[in-house]
Amino acid sequence: MLVYIFRLLLIAIAVIFVYSIVTYFMHPNRKLQKAHETKQFYFLDDEKNVRKNFQLTYKGVLFEGEKYLSATQGSFSVEHIYMKAEKHDLQGFDHDDFHFIEQEIGLRYPKAQMIWPSPIKEFLRKH
Repeated sequence: MLVYIFRLLLIAIAVIFVYSIVTYFMHPNRKLQKAHETKQFYFLDDEKNVRKNFQLTYKGVLFEGEKYLSATQGSFSVEHIYMKAEKHDLQGFDHDDFHFIEQEIGLRYPKAQMIWPSPIKEFLRKH
């Protein structure tokens, strides 16, 4: 009888271990971190939760977008998105890179207006 309980305990431990490994590798923050390290594009967002900021990485630069909700004709939607990024990481970025980021955000939030901080705002106005 004690042997069967010990076997069940070992099986339960193995199941918990496998579950932990799978959830670790499938976690969205880990995917964002991996894309950031490999300088790929990845968009992490909970579109149903307006209060939660989204994060995206592109060419090794991590951006964070603050969503602002406003009332429109008959519904509420995200009207403004304020983007933040580390200024020293932006070396080598050009106008096309920012345009790509705006397009990707526009696919998810088509009515939203992008607001960039200085000096990105001035850079985009020049081009």
